[in-house]
Amino acid sequence: MQTSFLKSKAWIRTFRPRSSLETMQNSRREFLRTASLTTLGLALGTKVVFADNLPDGMSLIGLPGKDPGMVILNDRPPNAETPAHMLDDALTPNDRFFVRCNGLPPENANPATWTLTIGGEAVRNEKTYTLQELKTRFPVVSYDLTLECGGNGRSEFNPPAKGNQWSTGAVSCARWTGVRLKDVLNDAGLTSAAVYVGYYGKDTHLSGDPDKVVISRGVPIRKALEEESLIAWEMNGAPLPMLNGYPLRLVFGGFPASCSGKWLDKIVVRDRVHDGPKMTGQSYRVPCKPVPPGRVVPDDEMCIIEEMPVKSLITFPKTGATIAAGKTLPIRGKAWTAAAAITKMEFSIDFGASWQACKLENAANRYAWQLFSARVDFPQSGYYEVWARATDAGGNSQPMLLPGWNPRGYLNNACHRIAVKVADQ
Repeated sequence: MQTSFLKSKAWIRTFRPRSSLETMQNSRREFLRTASLTTLGLALGTKVVFADNLPDGMSLIGLPGKDPGMVILNDRPPNAETPAHMLDDALTPNDRFFVRCNGLPPENANPATWTLTIGGEAVRNEKTYTLQELKTRFPVVSYDLTLECGGNGRSEFNPPAKGNQWSTGAVSCARWTGVRLKDVLNDAGLTSAAVYVGYYGKDTHLSGDPDKVVISRGVPIRKALEEESLIAWEMNGAPLPMLNGYPLRLVFGGFPASCSGKWLDKIVVRDRVHDGPKMTGQSYRVPCKPVPPGRVVPDDEMCIIEEMPVKSLITFPKTGATIAAGKTLPIRGKAWTAAAAITKMEFSIDFGASWQACKLENAANRYAWQLFSARVDFPQSGYYEVWARATDAGGNSQPMLLPGWNPRGYLNNACHRIAVKVADQ
């Protein structure tokens, strides 16, 4: 009887001596697989039944608590973006809010025992607060705030940039409830030496080392003291989703979302620019001066990203829409900025040769996105692209083409485009 190809290969794989490199690679794969299943179990609040039967190299479909229509970039750690047409709600539903993790959520996220410590060189006294104390000792506020990953749009850069290949969907806007960061910092006692605020979370490093910090970024003290800078425990009227920082996180609108630390455990007020993991080197930095595509840029020529650029998305219709000739197409979308507000929103159907005004709604507050809409008429049947362009109060407009190349693929705010076919009836 002839032995099957698969069986013979399995026999070889089982009995061939393994090198030390193979052993390490297999150990890492097993750790990552276990970590992925652990993350899922934590988010679901229960174990994954028959997890041991999951074949090697296979991950479970979807992310717990998230819409199955979201695009998963990876699951070790979990990262997922929201397609533009799924961002059509005035506020992003919790199950559609994008996911950006650098490590794994904490194993014991218990709000009853959770604490937040305020320390660092520029506070008078280190203080620790329970979650209940935060809720009762300080004024509770809510703001609509937009968060966007600094690498949103990275997939369009050429030469390609390393990192998650986000297209347009690493952005969302929710109503966050919590306390103002400045109220808590003032209670701890800021000193005149305060320059920067950094955070630490309880997420776990992928290496499995419990003492290795996953990410610790921060913001200048001026940003920390803004009215809209929050320590939040609620999102859209519900507790934070596990993958978005449950039970406590920071929220800084207008800055890269990596500044808004999740699973918040400690805040340090520094007398210098914070130097935690992913604050140094080339992480979340762009060349201080424009460089040609593909250039290797030394670390000392890279500057920290602070304010995010003006941007917009068409959220209705979904790209690829078909409309009958002679019909009017309604479009809707969102626009946001780190400036005071979006002041003008336009669309084009002739590849940017001419622009027409959209109806633009006011923001609920600073750093909330603004809704826009328009009705589009097409002169004849055929293929079209609808482009969207926002301009903010600072006079900044979106470029029609990809903006300045940078090694890590940050800050792509080129005009969003959708395809439309106008068909003869």
